[in-house]
Amino acid sequence: MTASTPRRVRVRAPELVGKGGWLNTGDKQYTLADLRGRIVVLDFWTFCCINCLHVLDELRELEEKHRDTVVVIGVHSPKFVHEAEHAAVVDAVERYGVEHPVLDDPELATWKQYAVRAWPTLVVIDPEGYVVAQHAGEGHVHAIERLVTELEAEHAAKGTLRRGDGPYVAPEPQPTTLRFPGKALVLPGGTFLVSDTTRHQLVELAADGETVVRRIGSGARGFADGTADTATFNEPQGLALFDARSVVVADTVNHALRRLELATGEVTTLAGTGRQWWQGSPTSGPAREVDLSSPWDVALFGGKVWIAMAGVHQLWAYDPVDGTVGVTAGTTNEGLVDGPGDEAWFAQPSGLAATADRLWLADSETSALRWVDLDGTVHTAVGTGLFDFGHRDGPAGQALLQHPLGVTALPDGSVAVSDTYNHALRRYDPATGEVTTLATDLREPSDAVLAGEDIVVVESARHRLTRLRLPEEAVRVESVAHRTQRAATEVAPGKLRLDVIFQAPTGQKLDTRYGPSTRLLVSSTPPELLLAGEGADTDLSRTLELNPEVEEGVLHVSAMAASCDDDPANEYPACHVHQQDWGVPVHVTAAGTDRLPLVLAGMDDQKQ
Repeated sequence: MTASTPRRVRVRAPELVGKGGWLNTGDKQYTLADLRGRIVVLDFWTFCCINCLHVLDELRELEEKHRDTVVVIGVHSPKFVHEAEHAAVVDAVERYGVEHPVLDDPELATWKQYAVRAWPTLVVIDPEGYVVAQHAGEGHVHAIERLVTELEAEHAAKGTLRRGDGPYVAPEPQPTTLRFPGKALVLPGGTFLVSDTTRHQLVELAADGETVVRRIGSGARGFADGTADTATFNEPQGLALFDARSVVVADTVNHALRRLELATGEVTTLAGTGRQWWQGSPTSGPAREVDLSSPWDVALFGGKVWIAMAGVHQLWAYDPVDGTVGVTAGTTNEGLVDGPGDEAWFAQPSGLAATADRLWLADSETSALRWVDLDGTVHTAVGTGLFDFGHRDGPAGQALLQHPLGVTALPDGSVAVSDTYNHALRRYDPATGEVTTLATDLREPSDAVLAGEDIVVVESARHRLTRLRLPEEAVRVESVAHRTQRAATEVAPGKLRLDVIFQAPTGQKLDTRYGPSTRLLVSSTPPELLLAGEGADTDLSRTLELNPEVEEGVLHVSAMAASCDDDPANEYPACHVHQQDWGVPVHVTAAGTDRLPLVLAGMDDQKQ
């Protein structure tokens, strides 16, 4: 190593092991030895996680720019039971356009070897097989690219860099009419408009739900207004009638709302800049000037277009009268908290349905069905939080869903829930407080719409619309309950040192121009777990006190740090926000650790 090369903490990288094997490699199985000489970026992800999907998009440019030196490998590490199914991982890799090898690790073997605690986590391995950096959350790719450039120069000089084609092998395209459709809408003439998400198009189908009437969008991933043939989308999802002549579209990966003129097929942009919202960005203002974050669904409620803003765990609304957009509910903290809109917590709201007095929503990561009153108060009908899910009917207080993505208001005042990871259509009746199952053997249903006396379900992973007759009697299924699969961290009762590790990327420093540049928020489930240490502060280290009377629980940790280019000559340095939320299951025991390190960016070089 030359004198000018910065010293780095290096740890030998554990082997890559996954019972599900490798995808996107032409059936070849790989070891780390096969990748020696290349810079390897491991992306620990799971396909339910919106932050993981953001990172997939962040990585695309890095992969293209450094294609002959960098190998990105997705290590799929499931949260929900459904995500441990190999076929579901295969579907997700195609659905989200993953163009690098993926290791399917259903038992979290590699996750544990790398001591990963959060989705997403990125780990950089140098050409000699050593871990040199770890980052949790989004917004780190700029730092990783800088590190990659340094590693390229360093290992080219040492003769340890090997250039060439990577191991990625593209799968064969499948000739289906739809490909992983997201949402559907019945148009005034009785046809169906469907977001053909993976093909970046909208498709109008005839009343039979099968015959293609027309396609809107070129089919290329992009962000351009224009005619039905020239306009481009980027994984569009939610659809809602804007008026009799047009439809509003949640253009998810473009972080935008688009408008489709039904008569002409013309597409324009209603809201969003194409950039992703980050902490510190405006939360209201002229719609075309405010950043959004992964809008997943839309619905007209109270004269406004409400937006399920999955990327920041909030609800927003677009006001068509004055052309503005802004937050209506949610704090950006991830979890399940009811109450006034500005105090409520959500977790990836992904489906909306409006009635005269309620906005229903599918809150996917809490496996919950929730609603908003006309006065903006948030309530929960079904669901308890981030870590409990399953398929259980009965009274709403003990019923369970598994990562629902869609909700549909039914004529009798009840609602149907597209219970995505249970492959089922469920029903909640506010009059009785009961949850029942309407249909099973659906494959990742993501939405449903009423068509006469039938309900038409978007079977996303079967690439089709499926028409069902609403049954008078619910289907009966065996009750199943689950909790997250991650092993709990054993911690000692009493004082616990929480250290969030953040090292500013090379060439950057903490941005303290306007006050503290870091923030740490801590809470627990149950609340009694923490005797001291909860709440918000600016220090990334904190001493917690754990209640010896509470044996198990979850520590909720949210950390943020802002860093800027460290160049005094630059009057307008580029700045970046690094943010991650952790839910750490803990088991309180005398033999447990008294220190909990969580890596936001960098390496933890302290021995536990």
